[in-house]
Amino acid sequence: MKQQHPVRTIPLGVVTGFSALILAVGGATAWWTLNHTQPNFPQAQKPASVVEPISPTPPAATVEKEANIYWLQPNNSKVKLAPNATAVAPADTTPNAALEKALNGLLAGPADPAVTTTIPKGTTLKALEVKPDGIHIDLSAEFASGGGSASMQGRVAQVLYTATSLDPSAKVWLSVDGKPLENLGGEGLLLEQPMTRQNFDQNFSL
Repeated sequence: MKQQHPVRTIPLGVVTGFSALILAVGGATAWWTLNHTQPNFPQAQKPASVVEPISPTPPAATVEKEANIYWLQPNNSKVKLAPNATAVAPADTTPNAALEKALNGLLAGPADPAVTTTIPKGTTLKALEVKPDGIHIDLSAEFASGGGSASMQGRVAQVLYTATSLDPSAKVWLSVDGKPLENLGGEGLLLEQPMTRQNFDQNFSL
C-alpha cells in the first residue's frame, strides 16, 4: 500500500493578503504604464496674427510732353529748319494742348536773333484738332499774304514740322480761313493734302 502524503493547506488569511498585494502591484503597474507610455502632444498654439505693412501709394509720375517749334536758320545760301523745344505743363499733356502751345509760340515769332520765320505777323491759330485721320489746322488769312514761293515753302514747312513734332509720321490738313491751302505762292505750286514730312521733302526744298 502506497504511503499517503499529507496535503498542506495555506491559511485563508495568507491567500487573501497575497491576492490583495497582487492587485495593488498590478494596479500601480498599470497606472505607471498608462502615464509613461502615452505620447506627450504639445498643445497647439494659435498663430500670431501677422500685420502686413501698408505700402504708401507712390506719387503719380510727372508726365511732361515737349513739342518743338521750328524756326528758319541761315545755312550758307539756303535756310534750314531749326527746332526749339517748348515744355508743356503737366496739367496740359494732351496732344491738342501741347501742339496748340507750340503753334501759338511759332506764330508769335522768335525771340532769338539767330533764327527767323517767314510767317507773316498777325497770323493767328483759328482752330486745331487732332483727329484719327490727322492734325487739322486752320490759320487766319494773314498766313497766305505776301512773299513768293520760297517764303511760302518756308512757312508751310515751319507749321508742318511744328505740328508733327510729337509724331513725325502724322498727317496734317492745313487750311486758311476754313479753306484748304492748295497752292504755294504766286507760282501756283500745288500743295498735296494731307501733308506729311516725307511728301513735303520730296516735292519742295528750302
